[in-house]
Amino acid sequence: MARNLDFAPVESRITSELIECINFSAIKHKDQRRKDPEETPYINHPIGVAFILTNEAKITDLNVIKAAVLHDTVEDTETTLDEIEQIFGQRVRDIVNEVTDDKYLPKEERKQLQIIHAPGCSREAKLVKLADKLYNLRDLERSTPMGWSDLRVQEYFEWSKKVVEGLRGTNSALEAELDKLFAKRLNVNNTTNKL
Repeated sequence: MARNLDFAPVESRITSELIECINFSAIKHKDQRRKDPEETPYINHPIGVAFILTNEAKITDLNVIKAAVLHDTVEDTETTLDEIEQIFGQRVRDIVNEVTDDKYLPKEERKQLQIIHAPGCSREAKLVKLADKLYNLRDLERSTPMGWSDLRVQEYFEWSKKVVEGLRGTNSALEAELDKLFAKRLNVNNTTNKL
């Protein structure tokens, strides 16, 4: 895809690149829905992850923001890493690759590998992972996905906490927000278990 942005003002180039990225992700996720009762369009999730990065974590690195918008395209659609690289560059590809699970592995193995690999991720990938976890946990607080029991929600929180432990030291604002959610969930759960 040829771009004639070499002489465009910086703001215009950044806006154009970001809109191209959002459009690409929207097309790739066009038939997907979230698992909430409202079945919200899936594209809300990657855009929300990018919003968390820019507004709460104060991230301005365009490659990180693009990777956030694209973070589920390889894992959840037919998109390839080569396609990501061709359109968005090597650095975006590398970040997306770091946050992408191998969809051919069993779910429990993928979840365990996220815990194991989290500490070794680049700072950029850690930022995307933190924002992704924060978005998903807030979503779970707002609404239980269709077909999920309270136990499954609790297990997701516990697993997410293990992943986040390996991401610590990356962004204090995101980590503080995650800690609030973990504390709330643990306190509610501990109170329930003691009754």
